[in-house]
Amino acid sequence: MKTFKLPGTDMVVPNIVLGLMRIQDKSDAEVRELLATAMDAGITFLDHADVYGSELHGCERRFAEAMRLSPSQREKLIIQSKAGIVREGPYFDFSYEHLVESVDGSLKALGTDYLDILLLHRPDALVEPEEVARAFDDLAAAGKVRAFGVSNHTPRQIDLLRRHVSQPLVANQLQLSITHAPLVAQGVAANMQGLDQSVSRDDGLLDYCRLHDITVQAWSPFQAGFFDGPFLGSERHPELNAVIDRLAAKYGVPSLAIATAWITRHPARMQVVIGTTTPQRVADAALGSDVPLTRAEWYELFRAARPCQQLRDAFAGRVEGGGVAAVGGDALP
Repeated sequence: MKTFKLPGTDMVVPNIVLGLMRIQDKSDAEVRELLATAMDAGITFLDHADVYGSELHGCERRFAEAMRLSPSQREKLIIQSKAGIVREGPYFDFSYEHLVESVDGSLKALGTDYLDILLLHRPDALVEPEEVARAFDDLAAAGKVRAFGVSNHTPRQIDLLRRHVSQPLVANQLQLSITHAPLVAQGVAANMQGLDQSVSRDDGLLDYCRLHDITVQAWSPFQAGFFDGPFLGSERHPELNAVIDRLAAKYGVPSLAIATAWITRHPARMQVVIGTTTPQRVADAALGSDVPLTRAEWYELFRAARPCQQLRDAFAGRVEGGGVAAVGGDALP
């Protein structure tokens, strides 16, 4: 398992994260097997949220009930949770009172004295950054949270928080997979007229995170789009799956590992958040932590996943109005 020091912290973390949003109905034995498999693979980073489960703090409580961690076991784990979504609305609330109450609820449910990382869970349009800063200061001073980050935030939303928050924002959890990659694809298609893919919707978010030492945590890494099913084995993505299968055979790993490796290969040193509750799938995905995809292989996967024929033509240097010259004189891979 490949690890790195999380910028802005003293934590050494794996580049694969185990998401626990689906464990509410799992037995103690199933939860223990899931975690044991993850830890055997080197996955010591766990992702929770207060809203995960059939009730508030449901999955956090289920985890604690099943694991009953000793202090020494707790110290071996990086436990991250998220706050900011109000289930009853649903709406978003980054007020001081809500954030502090949510963290206290998570600590009680998890049976721990501290969270390693707290993320703001999706943007709050009514955010008052001074309130967030006060909450972060008090939570840090009380030893309840070691580090802070965000989820699904844009560069300007992060800038607004950073103007007031004194702690570094160490992570931004964002949706990313081979087939759902606007974070990456927009930059590749930049300045190409008439391409939907070339429209900037996130203001260069991936590059922004790299510039500011914010680790991207990729959620739904195996989903084809926004919760519309996985791309692995899907009849909707035959070309992509053919490439994945060939590379899986070359590297002697399951196809799930290649889908993981496409993200971990990126020099931004991103983390992949896997949400499966099947131990074998955890083990399979973990094998992609350090698969050394070549630059050509990475781009081959990227091309095979793109549904836009115009973008495919651009990669081949066949764009309307001048061929290769129309993309600046250089043929794309």
